[in-house]
Formats: sequence, structure tokens, C-alpha cells
Amino acid sequence: MVDEGSPAPDFELESDGGETVRLSDLRGKPVVLYFYPKDDTPGCTKQACGIRDEYARFREAGAVVLGVSSDTQAAHARFKEKYGLPFTLLADPEKAAGEAYGVTKEGSNSFERSTFVIDAEGNVARIMRRVKPDEHAEQVLAALAD
Repeated sequence: MVDEGSPAPDFELESDGGETVRLSDLRGKPVVLYFYPKDDTPGCTKQACGIRDEYARFREAGAVVLGVSSDTQAAHARFKEKYGLPFTLLADPEKAAGEAYGVTKEGSNSFERSTFVIDAEGNVARIMRRVKPDEHAEQVLAALAD
């Protein structure tokens, strides 16, 4: 389990575009790492589109946004294109990052809807568990402003 103030567990996952993304390569900028259950479902779409609609504000805060689910890279690519998502989606079908961050659900292939705001030094600055999709973007932007 991850705690606020502790180093964020590093990971290496495939992006929607097929590139490898390593968390430690993003040091120097805040990272919004959000885990969600499944591509193209009502709550997950509302959550992703909320970030999309406020994406200029995330950029102003200097933040890198990464969405993670256990869906495949191909599913992420379709979801991203369908809704014009301007941020990276990461595939974690083996649930390695999900387990490291404590968001796996017993008996389920999907993740708990949780967000980790990671500071520029690579430490977990804020943990938000079981977030509501329609309030998520504003809550994260408030956390980035703290």
C-alpha cells in the first residue's frame, strides 16, 4: 500500500500509442496517475472527458496526466481516439502497477477508481480513493494547486 509522502512506486507500462512509459522518467514534473475500471464505460468515460475538458488547466499546472486500467493497448487507443483524449492511457493487463498502488479489487479484473498526485521529486503528494467521476477533474486540480 502506498502512503502520502512516500516515494511513488516506479513502473514501466505500454501506452495507448505503443511506447513504453516509465514513471521515473517523468521526474521534474507533477504526475496525475489515475486508475480506472474499464475503457468506454459510462463512469470511466465521464471521468476521462472531465480531464479532457479541463486539460488546459492541467497543462498550466505543469502536470503529466496518465490514466491506467487493465485494458489492452489497443482498447486504450480506441477509447482515446473516440473521445479525443489529449493525455496518455497506460495498459496494465498484468496489474503490476495496480498492485503496487493497492488499487486491485479481489475477484475482479478492474481497478478501484483511485488517483495519486505525484510531486516533481517522485513522492506521493495526495491519494484520492474511490473518486466520483463527475468531480474528479476539479478535485485533482485543487490538489495540484496545494
